Amino acid sequence: MLKYKRVLLKLSGEALMGADKYGINTKVLNEYAEQIKEVAQLGVEVGIVIGGGNIFRGLSGVNKGFDRVKGDQMGMLATVINSIAIQSALNSIGQKAKVLTSINMAPVGEIYSKDKALELFAQGYVVIIGGGTGNPFFTTDTASSLRGVEIEAEVLLKGTRVDGVYTADPEKDPAAIKYDELSFDEAYNKNLKVMDLTSFAMCKENNLPIIVFDMNTAGNLKKLLLGEKIGTIVKNY
Repeated sequence: MLKYKRVLLKLSGEALMGADKYGINTKVLNEYAEQIKEVAQLGVEVGIVIGGGNIFRGLSGVNKGFDRVKGDQMGMLATVINSIAIQSALNSIGQKAKVLTSINMAPVGEIYSKDKALELFAQGYVVIIGGGTGNPFFTTDTASSLRGVEIEAEVLLKGTRVDGVYTADPEKDPAAIKYDELSFDEAYNKNLKVMDLTSFAMCKENNLPIIVFDMNTAGNLKKLLLGEKIGTIVKNY
């Protein structure tokens, strides 16, 4: 029995690097594609937003002298490259997938709209939404919250390299303790870096729960969608 029928999966661009220092690691890409296909075949409607930090991050560009708006536009293009990579990996294993973009980029992908996304879900497609929000100064975290609310997802799944939200960074502090469940207010008051504040506020105001989980462990996505307690859920009480 599926716990969630429609989800927005937020993936980190950095996670696509795997053990590499830059770009797209095909092993990680294909493992992600297999997990996504597995849940799509169960009947889950999957929307995906992916970051671009493995290729270019707007804020880091500012530190190197880029204009912030131009830097963010370059970051948006990086997310489209990653989106095409995921689409290609899914198509190669027999899973229908389409890229929609927040800015007009035909023939790379059709322009995003809620109606188009829902139409594709009904046809059995995984929908990958590239280009962030289409605006500078907004992160892909915010884009995932916005798209999650728009497509009426039941939950926002944040796939990371760690298995949930901790009291401190578990990769740096071995004494860090994992939370199984948190309210939005608790996460904010404890200054836990779940997502950036804009995206966090959008999820809270629109009652869209967030589950932070380890996407790099094969099978986790399926287990989560079948109701197993994986990761940390952040929600309104």
